[in-house]
Amino acid sequence: MIAIRHLTCLLLCAAAFGAAAQSYPAKPVRMVVPWPPGGTNDILGRALADPLTRTLGQQVIVDNRGGSNGIIGAEVVARSAPDGYTIMFHSITSHVTNPAVYKKLNYDTINDFAPITQIAWVPLVIVAHPSFPPKTLRELIALARAKPGQINYASFGVGSMSHLAGELLKGMGKIDLTHVPYKGGGPALVDTLAGHVPIYFSSIAPSLPHIKAGKLRALALTGPARSPQLPDVPMVKETPELKAYEATIMYAIWAPAKTPPDVIGRLHGAIVKVIHTPEFRQRLEREGASEPIGNTPEQVAATIRADMEKLTRLVKVAGVEPQ
Repeated sequence: MIAIRHLTCLLLCAAAFGAAAQSYPAKPVRMVVPWPPGGTNDILGRALADPLTRTLGQQVIVDNRGGSNGIIGAEVVARSAPDGYTIMFHSITSHVTNPAVYKKLNYDTINDFAPITQIAWVPLVIVAHPSFPPKTLRELIALARAKPGQINYASFGVGSMSHLAGELLKGMGKIDLTHVPYKGGGPALVDTLAGHVPIYFSSIAPSLPHIKAGKLRALALTGPARSPQLPDVPMVKETPELKAYEATIMYAIWAPAKTPPDVIGRLHGAIVKVIHTPEFRQRLEREGASEPIGNTPEQVAATIRADMEKLTRLVKVAGVEPQ
């Protein structure tokens, strides 16, 4: 009799869980973007939120929680209820390098999050203030060799791909640049535009209008191919001694760990549907991003583990001191 009651209880719980999953979402969904407004995380997150609102039938609200290379916002998500009403739009790069860059995190990158899908990857563009003498990457390298340690470069956070891309250029180009970290792409861009820092390893999206307006000079792209948005800007790897150079940012969506699989499945289906629409593809192209990805949660998890190993090695090679 006890066994029958136990089985009945399990069946009732399963039925209730299934009903809850089928009714999801029953209220607005919060999408945490762990970066300030103005950067690519924010731009692409907001580009996704509006059509996702229509697909899910509930408002998707962007919540910017910038600071500490995405740590503050990621901690908010890790501590949120695993019910599907809090998700995170974040770069895999920053997410997986943080354990190697920061001595203490209040969350576990792997175990406290449930991956949903990857959105796209985006190269960086090395931009310079118009007053900065070098007009090409070769000229930048030459000046840096003549003035070791005297040229500053901005990044959108310690341990971010913006930072690691600069350190990779330093190592491969045999130059010495001084890193100036900011609390996100928006503040870094503002200071570069003002001439407070001469060069910045920027995402394409926020810098593109300023490049076209002549307020910034694009020196080189960090990705594996030229961008249709900046067809005349060469890749770093087109410089003979830098053929092996490549630095891109991968963006993905997470939920808190233990979010029900049916809810993850509902979110995955809705997000993939949105990112493969012509409108979102065109938005990615405008932002200099790759084709949409939309892979499975299992594939995202495998990518995260592989990138964590690769990027942790890069952090050590770059000599990034734990914060």
